[in-house]
Amino acid sequence: MIPACILVIIVICSGVFVDGSGRNASLVVNLGAICTFSSTIGSVAKIAITTAVEDINSNSSILGGTKLNVTMLDSNTSAFLGIVEALQFMEKDIVAIVGPQSSVLSHVVSHVADELQVPLLSFAATDPTLSSLQYPFFVRTTQSDFYQMAAIAEFVDYYRWKEVIALFVDDDYGRSGVSALADELEDKRCRISYKAALRPGMTKSDAVDMLVKLALMESRVIVVHVNPGSGLMIFSVAEYLGMMSNGYVWIATDWLSSYLDTHGNSIGSETMRTLQGVIVMRQHVPESEKKKAFVSRWNDLVKKEGLSSLGLNSYGLYAYDTVWLLAHALNAFLNEGGTISFSNDPMLHNAEGSKMNLEALSIFDEGKELLRRIWQTDFIGVTGHFRFDSSRDLLHPAYDVINVVGTGFRIVGYWSNYSGLSIETPEILYSKPPNISNEQLRSVIWPGDTTTQPRGWVFPNNGKQLIIGVPNRASYKEFVSLVKGTDNTMNGFCIDVFTAALNLLPYPVAYKFVPFGDGKSNPNYNELVQRVETRFFGAAVGDIAIVTNRTRLVDFTQPFAESGLVVVASTKRMKSGAWAFLKPFTLKMWCATAAFFIIMGAVVWTLEHRVNDEFRGPPRQQIVTVLWFSFSTMFFAHRENMMSTLGRFVLVMWLFVVLIINSSYTASLTSILTVQQLSSPITGIESLIASGEPIGFQIGSYAENYLIELGVSKSRLQSLRSPEDYADALEKGPTNGGVAAVVDELPYIELFLSKHCKFAIRGKMFTKSGWGFAFRRDSPLATDFSTAILSLAENGDLQRIHDKWLTNSGCASQSDDISSNQLDLRSFWGLFLICGITSVVALSIFFWRMAVMFTRHGRHHGVAEPSEGSSRTRRLRTFFSFVDEREDTSVHKSGRKNGEEPKNSHSSGRV
Repeated sequence: MIPACILVIIVICSGVFVDGSGRNASLVVNLGAICTFSSTIGSVAKIAITTAVEDINSNSSILGGTKLNVTMLDSNTSAFLGIVEALQFMEKDIVAIVGPQSSVLSHVVSHVADELQVPLLSFAATDPTLSSLQYPFFVRTTQSDFYQMAAIAEFVDYYRWKEVIALFVDDDYGRSGVSALADELEDKRCRISYKAALRPGMTKSDAVDMLVKLALMESRVIVVHVNPGSGLMIFSVAEYLGMMSNGYVWIATDWLSSYLDTHGNSIGSETMRTLQGVIVMRQHVPESEKKKAFVSRWNDLVKKEGLSSLGLNSYGLYAYDTVWLLAHALNAFLNEGGTISFSNDPMLHNAEGSKMNLEALSIFDEGKELLRRIWQTDFIGVTGHFRFDSSRDLLHPAYDVINVVGTGFRIVGYWSNYSGLSIETPEILYSKPPNISNEQLRSVIWPGDTTTQPRGWVFPNNGKQLIIGVPNRASYKEFVSLVKGTDNTMNGFCIDVFTAALNLLPYPVAYKFVPFGDGKSNPNYNELVQRVETRFFGAAVGDIAIVTNRTRLVDFTQPFAESGLVVVASTKRMKSGAWAFLKPFTLKMWCATAAFFIIMGAVVWTLEHRVNDEFRGPPRQQIVTVLWFSFSTMFFAHRENMMSTLGRFVLVMWLFVVLIINSSYTASLTSILTVQQLSSPITGIESLIASGEPIGFQIGSYAENYLIELGVSKSRLQSLRSPEDYADALEKGPTNGGVAAVVDELPYIELFLSKHCKFAIRGKMFTKSGWGFAFRRDSPLATDFSTAILSLAENGDLQRIHDKWLTNSGCASQSDDISSNQLDLRSFWGLFLICGITSVVALSIFFWRMAVMFTRHGRHHGVAEPSEGSSRTRRLRTFFSFVDEREDTSVHKSGRKNGEEPKNSHSSGRV
């Protein structure tokens, strides 16, 4: 449609344009500029463009004497007039067009620029869909809204809000910007809950209708992406409706910062009052000497145009640098021998194939070469380093985050695609490694003159109820069930927990229970969760296990009940047998205990052998002594006296270990003999899977899928409806059409075992999970309910609700099996380790002392050192013979008292 419109306009205008053929390059290069003179951006850009041309023409260091001539036309935001003006520029040998400022107009004019190969440099068209891929001759010389929306999304995520409302003008500029915002929010696991489109040229009545509708919605974070005229009207109506108060968050795109910068001194107090607490984005322009010099000239430039007051906004700075960009590109183009020439477009023909009268429409022959020079240009302007990246966007996109306060505004932080949100300027952070995880902002004064961060949402006051799906169980109705004779009245443990948590919320929630299931069999809980994910239900309340595949669909609250899969099986009572006294210890424990008895006997013998006659004698007698001493310590019945200090030290440690082992053995044996034991061939999930026998599970439980994932064949699984079915299937057993065991969640099994004492849990709980309430992804209700559940647990209300519905009764206490009372080596390895270390240390000290005494003894009796060729074995035998000798302790002590080396303190007798 657009190319067709262009052709129609060309036909209409073809008689107006003068023949442009045969024109030669001159010392004056013609430029065109399209902007809306009466707009916030256009009024500033007009002065900036004119000033840039004057500065370039007065600068002899660029263009080598060639002058720029700019023709400026007022588009009045009309796409039709924009096309006409673009065609009129071609009459004057235009080599480039600066503008237009409107994204809508840029889409249309870009078709003309592409056809006539004239670069179109827009300093204000921020629509992300305006791309050089679609429009090769379109050059964006400002930041794309893609980056602005990324900054807003990061701001929303910084405060952990999950939903926003997008209020936008329904044109290319508004729709494309909001689409980019939606994509960026999705990357942060946030979303736009409602897109409020406003028609261009909307009235105050339109604004009132729309804002009344938004006030009834859940989200309180509103992003406003419009133009200044309609934007100020929106805030005025919002203030009138009480929507600029506590709890609201208003985020405006850079249309508002441009308005504040341009008209700041002339904005009335009434307008500023309606903007209090608003967060605004503004394109960041780094401070530099060039910028300061231009800003200092601005007031004089405004007066020169006959205006009293007009501020400088960021788009004005980019408009100024856009002209300089063209100048640098033209300079490079002309310096390399480029010529400016135009020719007619041979592609424009009428329907019969004959040429139309289009002599006035000229193609810039060297347009592609100039465009290439534009993309390659690199210079320092008033906006900083002006250069394009590989995506043909300006380098280092960044935004100021502004908070409107009082009669002005303040910067609370900055955003850049390099380092995210920060209180430091982006140019400082460019010299540091990127660290987006350390984002921070200064404190914000929100609407309602508060520094408390708004929650960002409220429960919608639109008369709608929160539809809650509740499983309509056929068994275990203590957890949740439908009250007989009603349609949607539910009760049970889970319902009481939900209502107790609901009462702790700081806001009312209108809700309605909807039973899920027919009540004849338990519903499929995966389907219930999927209904929440597809928004059929707003939430799901009941005995819903928190498992991995469900957490991918919904958000769960904090668990309010512990859960996990366990195995329950039939058991038979075990009577104590003749070998019951061996059962307190495992085989490893018995072996380790016996080994340590022997080892400790050997250690004590070694330490006492030289000084204690009770540990001397013939070898057979000494072996009997060691064994007798070792095992007599078990009953503390040893008669041998300890003579050495090291022997006493080791014995004390060993007796402590024996005391602990005796006490533990006695306690375990008592338990085994006095408490009836239950036995079953099924000892846990591993033995159950290996048995190959049928396994029962509760209908609707996730246990079925879990067992299949463990490798259990589906043919082995039997679905069971009720506790009575559990008992019947377990009593029959696998040989009579029943099951070997039932796998179900712990809360159900505990309730089942409280009434059926013939069965018991086998092994340990082999999955860890819990029960929680399910909400839609990123629903703020999930967080608030989690906080309420934690409060219930802390104040004891959760336990009281549990006791009300699930108090166990009936069966006496019984142990699961004998193995649960057996003591394993793992429980005592610390004691054995301490005892072993003590023995090693004592033996080390003993042999070191013996080595010293042996050396002194050799010197005293003149024992010669072995020659180099003599056997070391002989000396080793001599040492052990010395160790084996009886030590005369009385002589040894007497010699030391007199300060003399004891003589003949070792008898020659050996054992």
